[in-house]
Amino acid sequence: MAKLAIGDLVTITATVRRRVTEGRVSVSIPSYGLPHSIIDHTKVKKGQQIELTGEITRIDEEAGKVTIAMGPLVTVDIDKVRLVEKYRPQKRKKPLRDMVD
Repeated sequence: MAKLAIGDLVTITATVRRRVTEGRVSVSIPSYGLPHSIIDHTKVKKGQQIELTGEITRIDEEAGKVTIAMGPLVTVDIDKVRLVEKYRPQKRKKPLRDMVD
């Protein structure tokens, strides 16, 4: 697995628990102990697996956990996430500080 860093885009597989309202679905995220609901207007069924995508905001290597921004922050085990895209900072044309002439 590639080394994860803050800002990387990752995905996690969640299981649909039930439909809460017409536009919201309750999902179960592996290694996340709380119920989580997402906005969903498709016709997903109970037990169906769906992919949730978010950006890494925190990494705790000692505990083996990462925090992902998916609307609310969700903390899961590192081995449950899959890297989608590495973060690449923008290239700057000029330095951030003024240079002496």
